[in-house]
Amino acid sequence: MKHVRYGLGAAAIALIAAGAANAQQGGPTLKTVKDRGTLLCTGHDGSYLGFAEVDDKGAWTGLDIDLCRAVATAVLGDPAKATIIPISWAQRWPALQSGEVDLVVKASGATLSRDAELGLQFSLSYYLGTTKIMAHKSLGLTSLADADGGTICIPAGTTQQQQIASYSEKLGVKLEPVLIEKTEELEQAYFSGRCDLYTQWGPVLAIARAAKGNVDEHDILPDVLALEPEVIVMRPGDDNWVDIANWTLSALWFAEQEGITSQNVDEIKADPPSPEVAKFLGVNPGMGTPLGLTDDWAYDVIKQMGNYAEIFDRNLGQGSPYKMDREMTALWKDGGVLYPYLID
Repeated sequence: MKHVRYGLGAAAIALIAAGAANAQQGGPTLKTVKDRGTLLCTGHDGSYLGFAEVDDKGAWTGLDIDLCRAVATAVLGDPAKATIIPISWAQRWPALQSGEVDLVVKASGATLSRDAELGLQFSLSYYLGTTKIMAHKSLGLTSLADADGGTICIPAGTTQQQQIASYSEKLGVKLEPVLIEKTEELEQAYFSGRCDLYTQWGPVLAIARAAKGNVDEHDILPDVLALEPEVIVMRPGDDNWVDIANWTLSALWFAEQEGITSQNVDEIKADPPSPEVAKFLGVNPGMGTPLGLTDDWAYDVIKQMGNYAEIFDRNLGQGSPYKMDREMTALWKDGGVLYPYLID
């Protein structure tokens, strides 16, 4: 019997070497961003409380905004080199495809049509939330099944439109939709009584109800329309750019897992507790070169932006006006769904 050898041939080895060399140079989006000197990210055409808010002086805050700044720090070494561009829900995909923005970080769910039809690429999920419904308490509703004939405010141009249509059809409930794109106008329509119901991503409903200061007057119904993983969205054809988005998220989670914060990162870098942490913080080489970045990019991100827990806390959690719990958007070790990639 002839023995078969499974070793790599010279051509295969050369191909792998060429791929590694190209990876070290980075992809076209990375080159464009470096040459431009700023990262272009989506903001919101108003305020999406806790995720993308802008004050009267034009300063942006929010979870999505900070994730954009984390990528800017990874690539350019400075969160201030993120430029936030106000973009509506409907315009986020044309803006990405035209090159008006480099990333969409805008509470955007990973869906089949966005992947297979629009050809977009997704990062890991950075927030897992449910689509819910809020109702005026005075209506006495216990679930959406009680709301036949009611009016419902729905954010136009979002996945919630299809979710509420499918869910209400399943229940045999007919609702009159009120479609409004801007979140402020949508919430005004609901809180003024124009709509009986308001469907949104669950965190947004909870924040809106708390922000109005009349929590007891509104019920978030037990119905769950969908479980939606929020992702960073990118143009197709640039795997290096997807890698950079994913490894930036993973760095935030790895730092949280290892207890590395913006406050103690210098101390830990001076005396790393493991080879993995030493590589992560750039003490040992290899963290950045395969991505086309500097080896201390993760250190820069944690030093300037904090780990994921710090980012969450100041935008949505106990350090914010909204006092939200992490729930499913916690690390695996705390009962959540988030986990970092391995550093080897």
